[in-house]
Amino acid sequence: METWLAQPDLDEIDVGTVLSALADPTRLQIVRLLDVLGESTCTALDLPVKVSTVSHHVNILRHGGLVSTRLDGNARPSRLRREELERRFPGLLTSVLSATPPRTT
Repeated sequence: METWLAQPDLDEIDVGTVLSALADPTRLQIVRLLDVLGESTCTALDLPVKVSTVSHHVNILRHGGLVSTRLDGNARPSRLRREELERRFPGLLTSVLSATPPRTT
């Protein structure tokens, strides 16, 4: 039996909460990576920040309704709540993921 960390019911989340969670560039990058990987732990995500920072951002994404996280021994793999988000906010996640990232100079 899998154990999942508590997460909000998406029926109780408004679009502003989701957009606020996505507004941070690191969190948006985490969402993009999870979209490609399907599921990942904070330590396995290739990001230019400390693992503790990644963990903090994943927690914000979980409380914002974007990801679910399960316990797997000492690991905490997370994944997007894609189907649930699509039902609650049709097209939102697809639009965010398909938007062209800003150019870096």
